[in-house]
Amino acid sequence: MIRARFAFPTPMTTTDELGYVAALLTTIAFAPQAWLTWKTRSADGISLPMYLLFSYGIVLWGLYGLLIHSWPVVVANGLTLVQAVFILAMKLGLRPTPRLAVAGR
Repeated sequence: MIRARFAFPTPMTTTDELGYVAALLTTIAFAPQAWLTWKTRSADGISLPMYLLFSYGIVLWGLYGLLIHSWPVVVANGLTLVQAVFILAMKLGLRPTPRLAVAGR
């Protein structure tokens, strides 16, 4: 017979609090880029190889966080991944906007 083990969460430590603050700051750091990309409908300045590698790294960090049972790492990378995938989707779905030539210039 297989018994499910239920572990009660341990109280949050100062280390956990530090991790959550770092997670909050690094996750919030992506919001302006995501907002600017959405607002301007332009991802011209986004490096596709950088964001692909970065997103893959975020996935690996998230898996690492799961393996070591570090919720600050899991949460931070999960939220950052959502923003990075949004920016990647905008980059892949948006084409550079053609510049309209103005007569006489």
